[in-house]
Amino acid sequence: MTDPSHDSAPAWVQQYQPGVPATIDVPDEPLSALLRRASTAGGDEIALEFFGATTSWRELSDQVSRLAHALVHRFGVRPGDRVALLLPNCPQHVVAFYAALRVGAVVVEHNPLYTAPELAEMFADHGATVAIAWDVAAPKIAGAGVEHLIAVNLLDAFPLTKRLALALPVPKLRATRDRLHRAAPGGVPWREVVSGERLADDHPAPTVADLAVIQYTSGTTGRVKGAMLSHRNLYANALQGAAWMTDAVDGAETIYAVLPMFHAFGMTLYLTFGVLKRARIVLFPTFDVDQVLAVAKKRPPSVYCAVPPIYERTAKAAAERGISLRSARFCISGAMALTDEVVELWESVSGGLLVEGYGLTECSPVALGNPFWPTRRTGTVGVPFPSTLMRVVDPEDTSREIAPGETGELLLHGPQVFGGYWNKPADTQATLLPGGWLRTGDLVTVDADGFTTVVDRLKELIITGGFNVSPTEVEQALRQVDGVADAAVVGLPSSHSGEQVVAVVVPEPGATLDPATVRQACRGRLAAYKVPRRVHVVDELPKSMLGKVLRKQVRDALLADDAAVTVADADLPHGS
Repeated sequence: MTDPSHDSAPAWVQQYQPGVPATIDVPDEPLSALLRRASTAGGDEIALEFFGATTSWRELSDQVSRLAHALVHRFGVRPGDRVALLLPNCPQHVVAFYAALRVGAVVVEHNPLYTAPELAEMFADHGATVAIAWDVAAPKIAGAGVEHLIAVNLLDAFPLTKRLALALPVPKLRATRDRLHRAAPGGVPWREVVSGERLADDHPAPTVADLAVIQYTSGTTGRVKGAMLSHRNLYANALQGAAWMTDAVDGAETIYAVLPMFHAFGMTLYLTFGVLKRARIVLFPTFDVDQVLAVAKKRPPSVYCAVPPIYERTAKAAAERGISLRSARFCISGAMALTDEVVELWESVSGGLLVEGYGLTECSPVALGNPFWPTRRTGTVGVPFPSTLMRVVDPEDTSREIAPGETGELLLHGPQVFGGYWNKPADTQATLLPGGWLRTGDLVTVDADGFTTVVDRLKELIITGGFNVSPTEVEQALRQVDGVADAAVVGLPSSHSGEQVVAVVVPEPGATLDPATVRQACRGRLAAYKVPRRVHVVDELPKSMLGKVLRKQVRDALLADDAAVTVADADLPHGS
């Protein structure tokens, strides 16, 4: 049956899986309503699982209420105050997130593995005076202006038998115990703040328009900016995800939280979408394929959203060990290009399609996705989500739309688009156009059906001799060269061509790479001006927590210490 909501919708809506609406409606209520509704309906059903320890929806709601009371009455948190979180995936992270939101505070997520200088820059920007931190990470914010620190010991969330085992003086266990159980100077223990009174039911709640989260992103500039996400932004994205996974059943799904919740992708998948669907959320502090498959033998996942390297490692290990992943019906990949090889490998062991999506922090974060339907097109990032519009424009003149099939900058509009950058009005004005259109900074092509292919980041394009070179295109060519395991391509200053294309490659295990040979191999795959002028061979590339190569760090390292790497054909004339 045809969905009547599709009749006047954009053409790409015709590619949706049957049952997916063209638009979604966001209720006039804050995110805390998601947890209230889940706890009422779920009761004693399991909400969270962590190394075998479980937390019911009723218990989760109770802990949120007690921490919310402490935030207000012990630590003086008021609506609009920022509460910083430095936590891995753990039950305390979920509790802290919803407790802060319940009292109208603004959650600021941080990677607990950041260095003290990185954290100091962010804390100076957002000004949080209350922090909830993993006790291992807490010392790094000692000088960041925090007045109240709640220290989280992950062992508190472990099942009793595992806690007792970690207390034993067995060498293998002692290292784990010592790593997880360090005192945070000056901190109030977590168990103390969640054992007090409950927050009054009539305590004022925020509105759907209020700011909920500040999520830091560096984009391509390396200068951190706090994206301001409202309750409406995050609520909308959770509803869009639920509409996209139209066959997912409330209270019946099991989600594996293998991506960090301090990242926008993980935050939406687990903290909002997972609670909206009343799923059983299995928490992993870090991705460990052995832990994942050990849990899969007992409680297999139905939702397994990750990045390509995680899919590849999980599928290979499951196949080798004979562990079934046929329960995994909803699998979305993001953050980097998804190859046909990974799709085929994953779908050979799983029970559903592996589809690629597209998002960015400023979109809460998901904006496009491939349908869970035969219309999906591997190699693209799909079509816009319900209630999401897109335009492809000339980056030099955003009022001029590009013809279908040509390359231009992607603009997005929808209820998940953020409200701007914290304390950075100039950056906000440059990114949000009149009418609420978001400049993504990504160059794309779009076919007649709306399926979108990301070409590259606008600010990472290399302009050499007047020609535009896509680093992604060159990297893809390099990865096809025998012996090349991975590659990063950047532009470096050149006195005669503006910029020169420079490649950094990682050899496959046991392989020896000759830079001149690598360049020669590229000549058969790329136009002459795209062939790297120089090739550097390194053991590894800097990558983000999600496995994406950090081109800016590659470029900075080359600029800082160019002489320390192997250089080939550095002075060849342009176009050779």
